[in-house]
Amino acid sequence: MNSLRSTLQMSAILAASFCSAAAQTPANTTQAPGAASQNGAVAPKTYDPALVQSGSALFRQDCSFCHGRQAGGGETGPDLTRSKLVTADVDGDKIGPVVRNGRPDKGMPPFDRSDQQIASLAAFIHTQQSNALRSGGRKGVDASDLQTGDVEAGRQYFNGAGGCATCHSPTGDLAGIASRHKGLELEELMLYPKHAKSQVTVTLASGQTITGTLAYLDEFTVGLIDPEESYRSWRTRDVKYKVDTPVDAHVDLFSKYTDADIHNLMAYLQTLQ
Repeated sequence: MNSLRSTLQMSAILAASFCSAAAQTPANTTQAPGAASQNGAVAPKTYDPALVQSGSALFRQDCSFCHGRQAGGGETGPDLTRSKLVTADVDGDKIGPVVRNGRPDKGMPPFDRSDQQIASLAAFIHTQQSNALRSGGRKGVDASDLQTGDVEAGRQYFNGAGGCATCHSPTGDLAGIASRHKGLELEELMLYPKHAKSQVTVTLASGQTITGTLAYLDEFTVGLIDPEESYRSWRTRDVKYKVDTPVDAHVDLFSKYTDADIHNLMAYLQTLQ
């Protein structure tokens, strides 16, 4: 439930009631919030091990590169075992909408998943939450989680369907990017480059156009840094201007990416040393 790519920042505090329930759960039990136990406390719900196994495989495919293969979080993906949303979830009723809709503002693309797949993901995540309550551990993200794509397929996507080559060049702005940014940091930049600088083209009354890096914009003034590194500004009522925000193109891709696209593109970018 990506990295990609800054991340879903959910709360790091679990409801206290889960602590007492987890303390009574055998280490090999696959459970989540559910029925009452013999002493009247709320006991975790038991999941079919086959469903949990299916969810584990799907989670590793779609989500581990941000959230860690055990859902314990990574550098940018939050620890789902300590998530309030997960704690409040019942059979995927809250996890499902996040998976299917994504959170573009946090760098998470949507994933088109069936009800059965959502159920399996929820079963796996709740199981990991129960395990975390018992162990207090945080597994994080293994390097192998980020190295599952096909480099050549990623290169083709970069130059073709993804449209990446229209703005970027592996020998230009992306040259050496895998040396400057590692692992999840690289993936976050790929999915949601929130610090990317916007460009603006200002057209004067004379018809002359000036293009540069957007430095200032409000309803009265537009300012830019031109190619000579000089700051220039105009009253907005006196000119026409068009802003090109690079991050918008990345956000637009969220609804178009397939799982393979993300893995393959990441694999290709990792070769740009």
